[in-house]
Amino acid sequence: MHRYFDSWTLADRTAMHHAAANGELLLLQSLIAQDGNVNKSTMDGETPLHEACLQGRYYCARMLINAGSAVNARNIDGATPLCDACVSGSVECVKLLLDHGAEVNPHLLSASPLHEAAMRGNWECMELLIEAGANLEASDCHYGTPLHIACFKQCPKSVDVLLKAGANVNAAKILETPLHRVAKYNNLPMIQRLLEFGADITRKDNKELRPIDYSKGDAKELLHYWQSHPPPLLHMCRHTIRRILSCGKLKHIDQLQLPTLLLNYLKFA
Repeated sequence: MHRYFDSWTLADRTAMHHAAANGELLLLQSLIAQDGNVNKSTMDGETPLHEACLQGRYYCARMLINAGSAVNARNIDGATPLCDACVSGSVECVKLLLDHGAEVNPHLLSASPLHEAAMRGNWECMELLIEAGANLEASDCHYGTPLHIACFKQCPKSVDVLLKAGANVNAAKILETPLHRVAKYNNLPMIQRLLEFGADITRKDNKELRPIDYSKGDAKELLHYWQSHPPPLLHMCRHTIRRILSCGKLKHIDQLQLPTLLLNYLKFA
């Protein structure tokens, strides 16, 4: 996912990089006045704005943007300042960047900003990204979709945010679904949640194994129950309606002229 600093990376950071990373606002202001080149980058493409966002320095990030920092600058890994803001979990920096034209779905990235936020359980950042149009099915070559990552990290709130937004509960990474992942952990609440959102218990991974084949104890019993009992009609209707609406329209579900009780049921509220 995100890169790590080493000795040579740190060596070519400028005073402006250091000031931005450390939140030294007055020093940063002075350096900008002296130089003005706010887009000066290190050998691996790190700009002062990358540094500020990685450390969640909102005021430094705002100063840099106002001075002309490129909000979509890429480092050597293709990460943008928005990716870094999602790493830090800074809701303020994420809002700032989005308000100034940061791309929510940058091209040629293995890990999108949404992946970075999911990896660290920063669900509030995830909500902002999703509202801005983040691709819920973007696939990282190592982990799969953001939902795969949220399940890998066993973060219930992140999983809930993604599922309610319409993420594909049966997305596959080398044939492994999110349900396979949580079944391996025997995480009962998350297994239940994925099943409620329509996870397919019959799907096989690249080893020809189903989620139930990885589970034990209560988790195995729960999966066996769902496998041997047909889902209620209400359950099937809810998933049919949500599938027809698709993730792009789910956020407008309140516009349907339906009773509040039924709306809440459709939204899993």
